[in-house]
Amino acid sequence: MAQEEEFRVLSVRYEKRSFADQEIIGSINRTFRGKLMLEPSGDDLRIYLREIDLEEFERYVESAVREFNYGRDNIFYSVLEKIRSVRSYGIRAGTRIYAGYDRERKVVNRKEKARRRHIHYYAEGSSFSRKSNELPPEYMDRIVCGDSEEVLRNFPDNSVDLVFTSPPYNFGLEYSDTQDDVDWNEYFDKLFRVLSECIRVLKYGGRIVIDIQPLFSDYIPAHHIVSNFFMKKKMIWRNEILWEKNNYNCKYTAWGSWNSPSSPYMKYTWEFLEVFSKGDIRKPSENRASDLTGEEFKRWVYARWSIAPERNMDQFGHPAMFPEELAMRVIRLFSFRGDVVLDPFNGAGTTTKVAKMYGRHYVGIDISAKYCEIAERRIREIPELGQEEGN
Repeated sequence: MAQEEEFRVLSVRYEKRSFADQEIIGSINRTFRGKLMLEPSGDDLRIYLREIDLEEFERYVESAVREFNYGRDNIFYSVLEKIRSVRSYGIRAGTRIYAGYDRERKVVNRKEKARRRHIHYYAEGSSFSRKSNELPPEYMDRIVCGDSEEVLRNFPDNSVDLVFTSPPYNFGLEYSDTQDDVDWNEYFDKLFRVLSECIRVLKYGGRIVIDIQPLFSDYIPAHHIVSNFFMKKKMIWRNEILWEKNNYNCKYTAWGSWNSPSSPYMKYTWEFLEVFSKGDIRKPSENRASDLTGEEFKRWVYARWSIAPERNMDQFGHPAMFPEELAMRVIRLFSFRGDVVLDPFNGAGTTTKVAKMYGRHYVGIDISAKYCEIAERRIREIPELGQEEGN
C-alpha cells in the first residue's frame, strides 16, 4: 500500500472487474512507478497520485485499452477523467504536481521551534483586561456626529468587537469639514490618539482593520507607520490584505525619471488593510453565530481581494469611499452576528450600513454633519428583514 501522505488519494467506483483490468493496472503501476499507483479497494479503485504528464498517461491508457479491445466505457478512462477533474499545484517540465509540493518547506518540530522563538514576541507582557463591558444604549446602533477622540472617551473599556475604518489619507482630498493636507506629524499625532481610544474600547480578542494607503509621491509609508504604532501598543499583527482595485487606467508619467533608473516612480493598483488583534488571535464567539459559508471562507482567507472601487462617490459627495463588498468581507470574516462594529471615521457610512445589513450592531462617528446625515439616510433605506425593496 502506498504511503498516503506522499500521494494525493482519489477514487472511482470499480464494481465490474476482469483479468484484463489487473493486467493493465499492473502495467500502469510499473510504468508510472513513484508517480501514480492504482489499487483496488472494496468497490472502488484508489488512485495514488503524486505527479503525472497527462498527455503521456492518456496515450498509455489509449494504447492499453486498444490492446484488450476495450470500448470507451471502461475503468481506465474513468481514472483519466478523475485526474483531469482535480487541480494540480503546478506544472514542472510538462508534469503536473499533485502532492509533495511543500516537502522541502516543512519544518521539523515546527510548534516547538515557534515556542522557542516566541510568536508575536512584541505583544508579550500586555495588560489588556479580558472583561467585556456593554456599550451604553445611547451609542448602540447610532451615528454620532463629533470628534472621534472626544466621543470615544465616553465609551467603556472593552465594549466593541470590531473596528473597521479608513481614516482620511492626508492626500489633499476635498472632504466635508476635514482638512486633508496638514503637517504629517500633526496628522499622525491625531490619528494615533483616536486609534489609542479604539484599542481601549476593543474587547479582548477583538480585531482592528485599517484600510490605509501610502502617499507614494511624498514617500510616506503610512501602512508601515500605522502598523508600527499598533505593535508598540502590544497589539498582535494578524495579516495584511491587499485590496486589488484593478485600477489600470492610471497614466504613465515622466515623474522622477523616464526610461531611466535615475528615479523610477512605481505605480500601485491596490490598497492595504492592516489587521490587528487585541490580546489573543482567537476571538470568543460569546455564543454568537457566524454567517460565513465554507466557500466564502476559503476564498477570503487568500489575502488578495480583487474588488472594484466604489463608483458612486459623487452621489454621496465623498472623495474616498470604499465599496460595500470590502466592508462586507471584513465584517463577516472578522466578527460574529450580534457583535458591535465601530467606525471612528465613518464618512458616508458604508461600514455602518453593511454592519446593519448583516446583523451586527454598529456605531459610526464622524466630524461632518453632512456625512452623518448621509450615513443615517443609508441605514434608513435598508429594507426591513423579510421585505423586498420597493414593497
